[in-house]
Amino acid sequence: MGHHHTHQHSTSKIRVAFFINLLFSIVELVGGLYTNSVAILSDALHDFGDSLSLGVSWYFQKVSQKGRDINFSYGYRRFSILGAVVNSVVLIVGSIFIAIEAVPRLFNPTQPDAEGMIWLAIGGIIANGLAAWRLHGGQSLNEQAVYLHLLEDVLGWTATLIAAIVMHFQNVPILDPLLAVGIAIYILFNVAKNLKKAAKIILQGTPEEISPLRITSMLKSLPEVIDTHDCHIWSLDGQYHILSIHLVVKNTSLDKLAALKLKVKKLLSKEHIDHATIEFETDEEECEKL
Repeated sequence: MGHHHTHQHSTSKIRVAFFINLLFSIVELVGGLYTNSVAILSDALHDFGDSLSLGVSWYFQKVSQKGRDINFSYGYRRFSILGAVVNSVVLIVGSIFIAIEAVPRLFNPTQPDAEGMIWLAIGGIIANGLAAWRLHGGQSLNEQAVYLHLLEDVLGWTATLIAAIVMHFQNVPILDPLLAVGIAIYILFNVAKNLKKAAKIILQGTPEEISPLRITSMLKSLPEVIDTHDCHIWSLDGQYHILSIHLVVKNTSLDKLAALKLKVKKLLSKEHIDHATIEFETDEEECEKL
């Protein structure tokens, strides 16, 4: 129930961020044309791309709330990871686009309408800062990827504001492309970390916060358990973790096995395991291990 509520809350936050970003992208486009600033027009295009990826993330986060069915027996939780990957790809493309625009300006800087840039930058910080604040502390990778999107925009507008204020008083147009390149590098670094987490989930790696050795040691310490093997642990979306394991036990009644299973599941829930599949065997059985 808690996981379902978390996913609904995540969807609501992404939806708000989407509309904030889309509305300001339109304002930014008009402002870029008014100030005749290529930098702001480029950022407007980038923000429209952000809005597209936010819309995709909103859709995938909503889909991820669906329960299990005949097509997806574990449910649709992993669709939120797909949203995170789409967001990360758009971030990479956007950062490369910023670099392509900024690097030539390092060698041939141009002075835009600094006063108009100041007002647009203030609006950008407020709009994107509000959206980023809504998503700060999100648990899902999808939320984290969207948060990175918005953080990139806040940093970009902060850099634009600083550069615009300086350029308003001094003729140093090179500040804008220097800050833009620095932000692009920072965002690419964080996207790489986010993609690494997504790849580990997709490849069914063991969640970092869970220790298979600690779990098997804990289960072996139970008096009813002789040994454990074939332990597999993975995550659906970075939050909902699954385990399957074989427990070697003494010959006993079904009632005692049912009581043991309940005890084991309670212990596993304290180790952040949300769904456990347990198979019992005797020490005389041969098991085909994966």
